[in-house]
Amino acid sequence: MRVLVTGGNGFLGGEICRQLRARGDAVRSVSRRAAPALAAMGVESLQGDLSVPADAARAVAGVDAVIHVAALAGVAGAWSLYQSANIDATANVLAACRAAGVARLVYTSTPSVAKGRGPLVRAVESTDYPAADFLTHYQRSKAQAEAMVLAANDAGLATCALRPHLIWGPGDTNLGPRLVERARAGRLRFVGDGQQLIDGTYVENAAAAHLLALDRLRPGAPPAGRAYFIANDEPVTLATLMNGILRSSGAPVVTRGVPKALAWALGAVLERVWEWFNRPGEPPMTRFLALNLSSELTFDLRAARQDLGYAPAVSVAEGLRRLAAHHGVAAG
Repeated sequence: MRVLVTGGNGFLGGEICRQLRARGDAVRSVSRRAAPALAAMGVESLQGDLSVPADAARAVAGVDAVIHVAALAGVAGAWSLYQSANIDATANVLAACRAAGVARLVYTSTPSVAKGRGPLVRAVESTDYPAADFLTHYQRSKAQAEAMVLAANDAGLATCALRPHLIWGPGDTNLGPRLVERARAGRLRFVGDGQQLIDGTYVENAAAAHLLALDRLRPGAPPAGRAYFIANDEPVTLATLMNGILRSSGAPVVTRGVPKALAWALGAVLERVWEWFNRPGEPPMTRFLALNLSSELTFDLRAARQDLGYAPAVSVAEGLRRLAAHHGVAAG
């Protein structure tokens, strides 16, 4: 099979490319930056901007299926950036698939499209997006893009969306490094007591779910036109997962927390400061972070198990062992 993976230069996209190549698929990736690591594993690597229709058409030409991972993630920045990277780019990829006769598209979404301002407790899939409760441009743009992808499903192009939660593991360039940096600087705290349950996703499990969806996706098949939560199906406390990642990365663990109300208020203030003074990067705390770090986030994965055959192969304990080995940290 000839598969395009958008955003193959990223953490999840790179693992999807690796798994596709390992089973013998021909893989193309398109990213904004050069991708020598992908080229080394035999991936045809293009540079391009999917918000430009011609770049999207060039990337899609000649493939059988698309896994659309590329996105702008974050809790800060102008709406126009998220509109371009997450909505316009997705529309262009869908249009290119139509023009090229591509029959399958798997879209990487996020559980935050379904999250309002409360917890998600053994959540089941819904496409009733709580737009009024979105706290970030990222949530809003990903919800609009997911809805567009699912609405595009028809007899000519089968589509589905996966919502992996909190992807972690070796090679992470986002969550893990940020936790380690703040822990080493003494600036990392729990929001609350850290005992709220959370169900993250080890990166190999998240990538495997995409391959399963790709293989089972056909017009009229159960996955067509549906969204699925993806996680390890192994809820642990936030303290367990966060400190496990820190220990496995050779960083100090977190022992203290701040009240949720204080974190929320601080996040609201810092959001305004970053907006008014056009500060670079992201605030160290936002209302979205305060909410997610203090809420239970667990998922009912029965639909993914039934329709996709999803069964997480790497446990939290094994994932932490592999992460420690990756960082050269002795098991302890």
